[in-house]
Amino acid sequence: VQLQASGGGLVQVGGSLRLSCAASGLPFSTYHMGWFRQAPGKNREFVAGINHEGGNTDYADSVKGRFTISRDNAKNTVYLQLNSVTPADTAVYHCAADSGFRLSAVDKFYDYWGQGTLVTVSS
Repeated sequence: VQLQASGGGLVQVGGSLRLSCAASGLPFSTYHMGWFRQAPGKNREFVAGINHEGGNTDYADSVKGRFTISRDNAKNTVYLQLNSVTPADTAVYHCAADSGFRLSAVDKFYDYWGQGTLVTVSS
């Protein structure tokens, strides 16, 4: 199983970025997908999740109204659109796949993890 995250980079405050995560080696359309992030010196935190069909999403309060998660099961890819970013959004963003019954915001329920992509917000 491979989860390949991409799209990170340097972005200015208030700017936008779209992250992608391409999955292989698993039946993608049966997995819930999540994005987590880890800032320097901080614990990993949930950012957003989407259920296997794409009809249900969940967001951390800190990103609601600014970030949007989506998926394309035909392309085995999940996306995270980041808008109106702030320096607090600077982190390594990881995608993860969860085969559980329900979409979860808890990292221990996720089965597979990608290597992460770095987002740096400059002020």
